Amino acid sequence: MGNPWGQSLDSKYYLAKESQVPLLSENKQTDILYWVGCYGSYESRNQKVSQVMFKLLEKAGVDYAILGKEEKCCGNSIRRLGNEELFQQLALENIQNLNRYKFKTIVTHCPHCYNTLKNEYPQFGGHYRVMHHSEYILELIKSGKLKPKGVNNLKVTFHDPCYLGRYNSIYNAPRDVLTSIPGLQLVEMKNNRAKAFCCGAGGGRIWMEDVKVHTINNLLVEKAQRTESDILASACSLCLTTLAEAVSSMDSDISSMDIAEIVYDAL
Repeated sequence: MGNPWGQSLDSKYYLAKESQVPLLSENKQTDILYWVGCYGSYESRNQKVSQVMFKLLEKAGVDYAILGKEEKCCGNSIRRLGNEELFQQLALENIQNLNRYKFKTIVTHCPHCYNTLKNEYPQFGGHYRVMHHSEYILELIKSGKLKPKGVNNLKVTFHDPCYLGRYNSIYNAPRDVLTSIPGLQLVEMKNNRAKAFCCGAGGGRIWMEDVKVHTINNLLVEKAQRTESDILASACSLCLTTLAEAVSSMDSDISSMDIAEIVYDAL
């Protein structure tokens, strides 16, 4: 079915159907192709991030569209878990489909999708300009298309996703997005940037079960709690999933949010 859960493509189509999000198949071209990703399409917590991103793009007056049913898994986890044949099949199918349309930039809020589309698809002839949503949101803020009004003494700590930071050296953009919000105080964890703690999802571990009490995501939330922040911010679909689970299981006072949600709440 083109996704890790084997769910019907109809369940993904809700993104366009319910929200009236434009489909690229209808206009054939767009400035921004928003790559929703498997988690942004099928996982309930990340579906909320997708909806927020659509609202931000619309508020900023961006010409954008999504692939809807035509978007298949980028293949990141499949390649990391060792099924190279299936990865290449998905990559070639996605590239063939992408090349049917005209667009300037692919934007995605998942660093795993970002890394695969930007750094691995060129191996198979897929050459695209790809941006992470932290980079693109920052552009919208700097250009004045999005104008955060501010928050009231909000303390936020940011978790650096492995595929955003260590793999692609994007450390400043998400922080600049957060600090552009008046009244928001960014508090760094002891280990951050290139020394940031993994959330435990990468390398295909998101599909494995942890049987230990002290799981990686729980340990990361404990680190975040030491900053006495109100929000543990992330910029990754998989990180948001694991961190939200940890916050819930630990009955923590800290909230887990994507940077796009924080920006939207500040408008």
